[in-house]
Amino acid sequence: QVQLVESGGGLVQPGGSLRLSCAASGSFFSLYAMGWYRQAPGKQRELVARISSGGITNYADSVKGRFTISRDNAKKTVYLQMNSLKPEDTAVYYCNREGPRGNNWGQGTQVTVSS
Repeated sequence: QVQLVESGGGLVQPGGSLRLSCAASGSFFSLYAMGWYRQAPGKQRELVARISSGGITNYADSVKGRFTISRDNAKKTVYLQMNSLKPEDTAVYYCNREGPRGNNWGQGTQVTVSS
């Protein structure tokens, strides 16, 4: 059973930056697409960014130009660099793996953008 452990969340002022990390257990990390999702209170979970096994990236329109997803296959870790953060980025951020038997999720990490 794969485990995904997120870290790096916290409280940051508007305009600030955070880098989220997601460390994966298990084998064949490089074969799977990985993603970051977020869920704000009272809202549905939404895709923030995705990176394919080949390194192709996709972003939600709301974060394009501010967030960057990357992966280090040797470390079995995916990152989300978040710059120019806004209060509307406040949410629980979840790591996702598109596995062969469905999606795997981490426990989430809280990101709060507030002055």
